[in-house]
Order: sequence, then structure tokens, then C-alpha cells
Amino acid sequence: MDIETIKQWFTLENVLSMLEQYRSFGVVPGIAATLLESFLPILPMFVFVMANAAAFGLWQGFLISWIGACLGSILVFSITRKIGQKRFFHFVSRHRKVRQFMHWIERHGFGPVFLLYCFPFTPSAIVNVVAGLSRMSHQQFILAVLCGKMVMIFTISFIGYDIAALVKQPLRTVIIAIVIALLWYAGKRVEAKFSLTEKQRDHEN
Repeated sequence: MDIETIKQWFTLENVLSMLEQYRSFGVVPGIAATLLESFLPILPMFVFVMANAAAFGLWQGFLISWIGACLGSILVFSITRKIGQKRFFHFVSRHRKVRQFMHWIERHGFGPVFLLYCFPFTPSAIVNVVAGLSRMSHQQFILAVLCGKMVMIFTISFIGYDIAALVKQPLRTVIIAIVIALLWYAGKRVEAKFSLTEKQRDHEN
């Protein structure tokens, strides 16, 4: 089974069916899904969060997704920090773009990591690893994850908890689409600012 096939399987309908199938395990499948996304970035966080909200309700679904996503990110960060000097991660940390990202995080700390986690389309697995390779403190990272993921997951949960309303209330659908577009645009602006800052620093050096 290739990556494209895996991606195509994880539709909202299939994930909801899976949650219903394992309903006897309570909230564990919902937490496990968002936790695994931190390790496997090909998994669709957006779909998992929407499914949890639709299956468990807005607030419970939000908490389930938030707990899983935060635990996953903290685990990846901690594992990377612990084995960051190993051969593979040493090679990764020597990559120019990774080094630039690490230096950016080290200079600005909480702010950029928090912002990146606020955006639903940020590849959080990459942020987790790079933050772990950097000298960012555990306390700063955990705070950034808890706050940033809270914003992102609540936004997606609000969309997902009542899918039918997206059809019945077109105005709400338009507002949600605008919010998602603004989040996407803001994420791109942060990314562009990061690239510009690094280019300026390279030019000065």
C-alpha cells in the first residue's frame, strides 16, 4: 500500500466509521489518531479533529484531539532531544534549511512555534523535530504546543462538530472558509518572514 492510497483512505467518512467501530474503547482511538499524526505527518490531522468533534461533540471532541495532538508533539520533541546527537539527527541538523529553522526558533523562542501550531496546515511533525534539535527549552516548547494547538484544534473542531450545518447555513460556511483562508495566508506570511530573515542574515554574513 503506497502513501497516496493511505491518504485517500483517511476520509472523514472512513475515520468516523472507525471511531464508531471501536466505540467500546471510549476516547482512546480519538486520542491515538491525533497522537500518531505527530509521528506520521502523512496522516490527516484536519480529518481526525473533525471526526472527533462529529463523533464526541464539540467540547469533548476538542479535548480528545487536543490531548492527543499535544502528547504526540511533546513525545516527538522529547525523543528528538534525547537522541538528537545520534547519526541520523546529526545529519539532519547539518542541513542548511534545518539549521536556519533551528536558529530562528532559538532566537525567538515561544512566539514562532506558537504561531506555527495555530495554523491547521503547518507540518507539525517537522516543527516537533526541529524544535527538539534546537536549544529551545522544554518549558517554552510545551507552553507553545498547548496554546498553539488549542487555537488550531478548536477552530477545526468547530467546523467538524456539525457537518450538516455547513450545508444548511451557507453564511456560516462562507465565514469558516474565510477563517481557514486567513489562517492559511497567515501561515504563509510567517513562513515568508522566516525565509526573508534568514536571507538577510546570510547576506550580512
